Amino acid sequence: MSRKGKKFAAAFGLIDRTKLYDLEEAIALSQKAAFAKFDESVDAAVKLGVDPRHSDQMVRGAVVLPNGTGKTVRIAVFAKGDKAKEAEAAGADIVGGDELVTKVEGGYMDFDKVVATPDMMAKVGKLGKVLGPRGLMPNPKVGTVTNDVAKAVKELKAGMVEFRVDKACIVHAPIGRKNFETSKLVENMKTLVDALVKVKPASSKGIYLRGINISTTMGPGVKVDPKNF
Repeated sequence: MSRKGKKFAAAFGLIDRTKLYDLEEAIALSQKAAFAKFDESVDAAVKLGVDPRHSDQMVRGAVVLPNGTGKTVRIAVFAKGDKAKEAEAAGADIVGGDELVTKVEGGYMDFDKVVATPDMMAKVGKLGKVLGPRGLMPNPKVGTVTNDVAKAVKELKAGMVEFRVDKACIVHAPIGRKNFETSKLVENMKTLVDALVKVKPASSKGIYLRGINISTTMGPGVKVDPKNF
């Protein structure tokens, strides 16, 4: 067995796969089980009682985590005139109008999040094949198509996380880094779940929070008892 394999086996051995843990214990265990040399991300996977094949059961939104994600986010804003100035003043890393559209068309992708004013969406929409597969397409449902570009930039810098249920009915989202205090990760996780509950589709019947799993980038998953929420 390789050194990496031995480390994973040791980490796996810390966790009872048949047990549903309290949230704080689950997060502390995932931190303890992290074995990579870098500061791993701590991620949540929440299985929901929805059927995303139906448009009225699509769960999507965004939430600002109170303690951030621990990741430096580079933000590109498509805006002109005063809105461009507002974005720059708010801390956007790249700001531009038609010239930025052309630059991205040419392969420029040195950013992690994208914001656009509504009047730029006709042009930005043409970048769908480039931005879409990377999950970077601005969307009014998560607040990234807006005239209040300053607010959007500040929220993204502060740790706004976008979420969307996938075909397996699971929402994947980061809640921080391995070196965070456990209490801060707990607070972030509760904030994420609160946001998911707020956007529960009216047509979703039965149990909504079906399963919750916490893991670090390289570490094993820890099951959380949904009754924590």
